[in-house]
Amino acid sequence: MKRNETAKRYILLVFGLFFSALGVAFTKHAELGVSPISSVANVMNYKFPSISMGTWLIIWNCCLIVGQIAVLRRKFQPIQLLQIPLSFLFGWFTDLGMFIISPIPINFYPVRLICVVIGVTVLGFGISLAVIANVIMNSGEAFVKAVSDTINKEFGNVKIAFDIFCVLFSIVLSLAFFDFRIVGAREGTVISALFTGVAVKFFNKRLRTPLEKILLK
Repeated sequence: MKRNETAKRYILLVFGLFFSALGVAFTKHAELGVSPISSVANVMNYKFPSISMGTWLIIWNCCLIVGQIAVLRRKFQPIQLLQIPLSFLFGWFTDLGMFIISPIPINFYPVRLICVVIGVTVLGFGISLAVIANVIMNSGEAFVKAVSDTINKEFGNVKIAFDIFCVLFSIVLSLAFFDFRIVGAREGTVISALFTGVAVKFFNKRLRTPLEKILLK
């Protein structure tokens, strides 16, 4: 890969991270639950609000990177350590997104649902940009790939299992922290789980060809 193309792909990845983080910020602002992979960080943010959502996402993503190293061991490629600065960038972008959209009033339930729909759409757009960039995977997807490669199971099936695990783990944490009440995992989590992939496919189908032309110039 030429240096110019590599630079373009990393720039596209950064844009993808920004929009992905903005999507998470929209769903978080709605207070109806976030995407499965962010649900653990969301519960921790409710329990320890002095630590920002973005910081909890950084911590969670770094845990997933450690998980990759534990699963892959010697097969872990050093270049994947670039996930660490990208995780920090994603966390910072999330906090920036929370600041940007904080003036949006969420006093009415329909407005909250609209925020979730916007969040899922923007998240899908951001993920599609990162997929098209095709350089470094985010820590969640990379962890799933590490597990699927190790146990020789299809990536999609492992991804579904991982998302379920994240939601269940967040519910367990919520029950433990909030007197057996479920906090941070609601209908927004279900909507995100069902429709983020649909949004990714929608944008990927329409953006891949024109963006690849730009990347290869």
